[in-house]
Amino acid sequence: MAAKIPATVVTGFLGAGKTTLIRHMLANAGGKRIALIINEFGDLGVDGDILKGCGDETCTEDDIMELSNGCICCTVAEDFVPTMQKLLERDNKPDHIVIETSGLALPQPLVRAFNWPEISTKVTVDGVITVVDGKAVDEGRFAHNVAAVDAQRKLDENLDHETPLSELFEDQIACADMIVVNKADLLGEDHADALVAKLKGEARGGVQVVRASMGVLPIDVLLGQGIGSEGDMDARSEVHHHHHDDEDDDHLHHDHDEFESFVVTRGEIKDPKAFARQIAEVIRAHDILRLKGFVAVEGKPMRLTVQAVGPRVDHYFDQPFGTAPRDTRLVVIGEAGLDRLSIETALSA
Repeated sequence: MAAKIPATVVTGFLGAGKTTLIRHMLANAGGKRIALIINEFGDLGVDGDILKGCGDETCTEDDIMELSNGCICCTVAEDFVPTMQKLLERDNKPDHIVIETSGLALPQPLVRAFNWPEISTKVTVDGVITVVDGKAVDEGRFAHNVAAVDAQRKLDENLDHETPLSELFEDQIACADMIVVNKADLLGEDHADALVAKLKGEARGGVQVVRASMGVLPIDVLLGQGIGSEGDMDARSEVHHHHHDDEDDDHLHHDHDEFESFVVTRGEIKDPKAFARQIAEVIRAHDILRLKGFVAVEGKPMRLTVQAVGPRVDHYFDQPFGTAPRDTRLVVIGEAGLDRLSIETALSA
């Protein structure tokens, strides 16, 4: 029987740096043919377009598949498994499959899906990589014991006692075979050491915790772990509890009503640096979790890609607009209750 194709699941909270890590992985694949399955949360497939712009022969546009019908862990049977089957039926099969989940996806149902008969004999989970925003976690923004976030949620009697942010973060740590502390360059050495030690203490025994800046890690570190994660689900039990006992039902539900996303469209801008500052101010004013998209700059043939989390805004020119409309499209993602009109007005000013 032919060897199973290894698949790596890359999970992590919104803005942790999953796409950046995967871009670097593709650029340094060393001839390895990598297929991507991307689960975009929002109305605009920004991550897919960013990765399609990598221009690497080891991952052509045909090797990138997007799941845009909802959170990957809620559409296992309807969306993910058929996509995997389609990929595995190709004559020119990939050497490795990389799956990028949305920031809202629970990793456990996805990993469990690799035991489905339709795909279990053909593919295995090489490892689960959880990417965390080192600076944000160090500041307590996405940790489960964030007093400020808990206090905010407790003010609303209709919301769960424990925040979805903390539950998602704990599940991603519980399922990880490797934890990447991204943006480690923004931490001092003492803070970085303390965070690595803390995450090692929260993770299962033997889970590697590595530091990275801009998602830069050797591909040999990221791929080839050979874990077979789908065969070890008992050790990866969800912190985020589900209210049924049917072990055969992988279409597990969790509430996404706490989050919302929308697209802001505007015309060309003049100054990328000034626009980045404008974006940072809007994020601070409205407590936006993540903002990303493409920007048209006056007089520039190249498209400006923008990715922001918290007050940090990264931007770079990635590829020509070509025949695409020269407009600016930004996806805004945050907890429910965003003032959409005010945000649209501020970003269009």
